[in-house]
Amino acid sequence: MDENKIYFHDIINALSYALDLTEGQPPGHSLRCCWIGMHFGHYLNFSKQQLHDLYYTLILKDAGCSSNAARLCELYGCDDREVKTAFKEVDSQNKKLLAKFVFKHCGLKGSNLKKIKHFMTFALKGDKISKELITSRCSRGANVARQLGLSEDVALGIYNLDEHYNGKGLANGLGEEDIPLYSRIALLAQVIDVFFKVAGRQACIEEVNKRSSTWFDPALVQYFNDISRDENFWEVLTVANIEKYLIKFQPFNSPIPLTPDLLDNVAEVFGQIVDAKSPFTSGHSKRVGYYAKRLALWTGMSNERQRVLYPAALLHDVGKLGVSNIILDKPSSLEEDEWNIIKMHPQYTEEILSRFLPFHALSQMAAAHHERLDGNGYFKGKKGDEICYETRIITIADIFDALTADRPYRRAMPVNEALKVMDGMRGSALDNNYMDALHEIVKLSELVVATYTFGQIHLPPALKLHKLSFSKRGAKNEIKRRILGAII
Repeated sequence: MDENKIYFHDIINALSYALDLTEGQPPGHSLRCCWIGMHFGHYLNFSKQQLHDLYYTLILKDAGCSSNAARLCELYGCDDREVKTAFKEVDSQNKKLLAKFVFKHCGLKGSNLKKIKHFMTFALKGDKISKELITSRCSRGANVARQLGLSEDVALGIYNLDEHYNGKGLANGLGEEDIPLYSRIALLAQVIDVFFKVAGRQACIEEVNKRSSTWFDPALVQYFNDISRDENFWEVLTVANIEKYLIKFQPFNSPIPLTPDLLDNVAEVFGQIVDAKSPFTSGHSKRVGYYAKRLALWTGMSNERQRVLYPAALLHDVGKLGVSNIILDKPSSLEEDEWNIIKMHPQYTEEILSRFLPFHALSQMAAAHHERLDGNGYFKGKKGDEICYETRIITIADIFDALTADRPYRRAMPVNEALKVMDGMRGSALDNNYMDALHEIVKLSELVVATYTFGQIHLPPALKLHKLSFSKRGAKNEIKRRILGAII
């Protein structure tokens, strides 16, 4: 492997920390599961391709985890991340423990009446609700794997993660050998890491053996008992920089160089994971990336800088995976403590992206999207020249989309009204030049026609198009040139 190249698995490893955030797991959970699960792959003498596929099944097992966050908040009436964290410690086949868990976490922030109401919902529709939540999560995770160009075996490994060996899981009722082997390994690795972190080595071993033949393949449990005697196996699970220990397991047999186009695809997919967390942010990251590219092109930013700007715009909100939907979807004003939590998300963004060393510049520009030119933004209080041009563009794109989309506390603003609000922020928060560019782009978008013989132009909903007729072919070609140069 060429050490000077950047590889696909490097960025996936870094972004796996975002998945840990939304699952409420300690940082590095996905990587630790990978360390655990790959031991099984080597024990079973997997081929290089099988090891490759197992690696990505393990690292992306939680790729669909944001898709059920809003529903969990609705059902439990409390922090979705707290529910997810605690649920991983429960044997869901034990109905008594499951009922106790549901009652404990229902309506934590509400009245007793609300708590009872939430609990009765589960009492009457528990199996249906569980299947709904798991299906949503696993289906989305499988689709993420497909979007990233990974094999169908990886997708199915993620899709069947919550199946249990005795067929009594909360998913589709698969059992024993019908469950893909990657899924059986991933579920076992997940439980090992959770219980080791929460209760320690001995309790972890006891819990795994207790679930043998019910949750877990007994053959895999037997091997786990063998490797549990290896001190190094446990020591690596305690280190902060577990990435370096994963090197021997990484899929170097067929490393995939991280090209600009592949990076864009990864950023788009993870932007979708972020947006799936709340019904009010559907498509937000994609649109911010779209607006940012238009602004950069319009103002003559170099191709090299645009290559970094686009993924930074797509990933600017990746830190929101660490914020509960009880706050993100709140229909009323936030309390001070809730607002302080919201203000943490740019810091989370920087921490996640900066784990990938070649992304230092990208992490800085993405995480600074709530800074203001006057220094009154967050989370570092940067001002003036401390805020790079790429970040200034992302900030404008982010605010424009936020204002022109529905939010839990208000309806979407008309474009002209949104522009007026943003004009009031010129110089203090927003860059004058890029605001001028936004006005020009919006003006042109409102004049051009959506469909010509050369195809369909797709614009975000905020930019409405009005059809024009042209009497001269030359005028039509001029509009075509301007559209292709400024909009696409």
